[in-house]
Amino acid sequence: MATRLRRSYLRSTQQSEIVVLALESEDGLPRVERQILAEIASQIEQLAATRAFSGCVITGTEQAFAVGADIAELARLTPVEAHEFSREGQRVMRLVERSRVPVIAAIQGYCMGGGLDLALACHARIATPDAVFAHPGGSLGILTGWGGTQRLTRLIGGRALEMLATGRRLKAHEAHECGLVTRIATAEELLSLSAQLSGRVG
Repeated sequence: MATRLRRSYLRSTQQSEIVVLALESEDGLPRVERQILAEIASQIEQLAATRAFSGCVITGTEQAFAVGADIAELARLTPVEAHEFSREGQRVMRLVERSRVPVIAAIQGYCMGGGLDLALACHARIATPDAVFAHPGGSLGILTGWGGTQRLTRLIGGRALEMLATGRRLKAHEAHECGLVTRIATAEELLSLSAQLSGRVG
């Protein structure tokens, strides 16, 4: 029996002057696939081209902000394609980081690997108490190629080495204590507080 693909999607909505980009997936665990990167880049470029919006919120599902890249997709890449994927990921993270309007990550559940890279590229991170942060690649003998090693180190200093080398998970309260998370919020507050912050930062 063939394995059913669990595709991830990006849904864009507007709340007044705020654009909300929601990563979604059929199994509730969004993955940062190549198509998702392209869609995020397109949305951020559109924000840069218009003065109609004052901020952007990137969020996921109740289960996860994003659980990283799609391993099955990565396994199908040739070495050349894998290099291009890494370079494209770097480009998209820089677009988010350098966005003219503030971009806030609103995080529930798992925020892992490439999902954590995306959150790190945002200008601030608001998380619910059940959020979990990790770069599990270290335990597999690989490191992120999307700039997470640099951004995480600048944000939390020496703890970054442990996370990157061992794949250690940080729960929301610990991530808040070390500065990875800007604020803890309930699930009901998450989007509204993120939108408010998005309109103020910058």
